[in-house]
Formats: sequence, C-alpha cells, structure tokens
Amino acid sequence: MGEVLKKEAYGLAVKDESGVLSPFRFSRRETGEKDVRFKVLFCGICHTDLSMAKNEWGFTTYPLVPGHEIVGVVTEVGAKVTKFKAGDKVGVGYMVSSCRSCETCTDDQENYCPNMILTSGAKYYDGTITNGGYSDHMVCEEDYIIRIPENLPLDATAPLLCAGTTVYSPMKYHGLDKPGIHIGVVGLGGLGHVAVKLAKAMGTKVTVISTSDRKRDEAISRLGADLFLVSRDPEQMKDAVGTMDGIIDTVSAMHPLLPLLDLLKYKGKLIMVGAPYKPLELPVLPLIFGKKMVVGSMVGGIKETQEMIDLAAKHNITADIELISADYVNTAMDRLEKADVRYRFVIDVANTLKPTP
Repeated sequence: MGEVLKKEAYGLAVKDESGVLSPFRFSRRETGEKDVRFKVLFCGICHTDLSMAKNEWGFTTYPLVPGHEIVGVVTEVGAKVTKFKAGDKVGVGYMVSSCRSCETCTDDQENYCPNMILTSGAKYYDGTITNGGYSDHMVCEEDYIIRIPENLPLDATAPLLCAGTTVYSPMKYHGLDKPGIHIGVVGLGGLGHVAVKLAKAMGTKVTVISTSDRKRDEAISRLGADLFLVSRDPEQMKDAVGTMDGIIDTVSAMHPLLPLLDLLKYKGKLIMVGAPYKPLELPVLPLIFGKKMVVGSMVGGIKETQEMIDLAAKHNITADIELISADYVNTAMDRLEKADVRYRFVIDVANTLKPTP
C-alpha cells in the first residue's frame, strides 16, 4: 500500500488502564473517493467507552480515543460519494467498516462481521488504529454513515446511534415490535430509557423492571411505561410470572437471571444487551420446561440503524441527556461508573473541545 495522506486532528485519549482522558493530537486520513469527512458536533458517552478505557475486556489498545455515538455536519465528500453532500447532518455508530461479502454483511448485519472494524481502538486497512468521536472531526466510508433527519436535535440524537440501535435491533429481529406484545425492560439507564420509548412507539406494552421503586414515577409518568416491577419485591415478581413475551436486559452489573426467566411466557426470550465483565449464572431448567431462550444482541446493522433513526424522527424520540463540556469528561466517567447520570452524557465537542498548543 502506498503512502497514506493525512490531516491533523485533535481530541481526548486514554493512555493507560487508569482510564483518565487527556488532550491528544493525531492524524486522520485524507478524504478518499468513497469517504465522508464531517465536523464532530456532539458525541455520547457509552458504558462501553468506560469499559474500553479501563481495559475491562482485555483487548484495549492505547492510546485510545473513545466515542461511537457521533454526530456532526459533512464538510467534504469523496469523488465517488453519492449519498451525502457538504452540509448534511450525519452520524457514525459502533463501526466504520466491514468485509461487505460474508454472510452477516450480505444479511445487513455488518455488526457481526468477523472483520468488522470498530469506530475506536481497532486496526483499519491502512494499519492505523481507529480513533473515535471524542475528537474534532471524523472520516468514514460512505456506507457506514447514518443520515440524521432534520427534525431531530443532534445532541440528544447522538446516543441513539448506539443505545437506540442496541435495543431496536433485537426487538425487531425477535418479533417484539408489534402491538399486543408485552416487553420487560431491565434497568432504566442509558439503554433502558431508550428501549421504553422505542417499544412504546412500536405499540407494545412495556414493564420496567428495577431493583428499587425509586424510578417508578419517571418510568410511567414521563417515559410512558405501562407498568413498573421491583425485582426485589417477591410479591410483585410472583404476580408477574409468565406475563412477558420478551425481556430486554440492559444491565451491565452482576445480577441473577432466574427471576427474569420466571417472568417470561412459554417460548419467551430473555435478550442480553448489557455486558457484565464477569460470567452470569444461567439456570437451565426454566429454559427446558418453558421452551424459553436466552440470547445476546450487539448494536445493529447500518440498515436497521437508519430504520431506528427514522422511527425516532417520526415519533420525536431522543435520548435524555446531560450535555457536558470536554473538560468534564473524566468526572462524567467517574459518575457513569456509579450510574450517576440521567440518562446519557453527551460531550459538546464543537463548542468545548480545544486543541492543545
């Protein structure tokens, strides 16, 4: 491969397992013929960013520029780009490329491609490491760019590029997107609150499942959930046994699965989208006697991510965010680790991220 032309960029990077972010200068490739370059306006902070920053999963490459809930405005397009032009509102989620030819790619499920390239911390084709959206601008292949409808505010839309597609994809795939379906949502955080909004837009009945009664009013009065279930209340759990067609489990902390399996109907599905860093105990008998399933799901393909964004635009769905400055990111990470956010931090990149001298 010949020399890769580059443009200077700046952002925030993690240098080691301390997880602390600091100013960082790096280079992005020049705009290729099928590339879209855009100015980053906002970037959401996902729990995955925290896990990757601290190398909880064991494969982080440092320095790491996190961020995969990225929105902005196109500044330049390559000569063969046909879908976007300068001035368009766009976003990039969890991936920036894939092989395009394997079974998952041809099934519009690029997120499961064995050669899928993550938006940050992965090796790109030119041998460089991808840098995410905690930065001033992005370059991405046209086919992995999401168009943001005009009526959606960019700051509160950014988290949908991960949180939104993470819950939308399994609901759609497993047939939990129809009126009359009863869905449980475990955890009312960054993923869970978006799951409630999208599930209600699909016409389903939604029960939020939480360890305490603290978020009951929030879930029902403001987010629109139909019911609220305290998982530590034996009587409430007993009354709800066998009532749900599917459950979206968004929790990344250690928690028991047996009480959740008991809530499922015959042939019900427990869908894991949270990622605990230690193995969970899986009781098998409830699966056998109820023909129940425990399945996993990871973000969504490009096609279904665009579908989710368009559904959000139709129903005016956005994430509930706390907009922060770039110099607050380390504090935000500490708060995120304590689940002290309602419900997603979003960095005001364009107005607060400044290049270092």
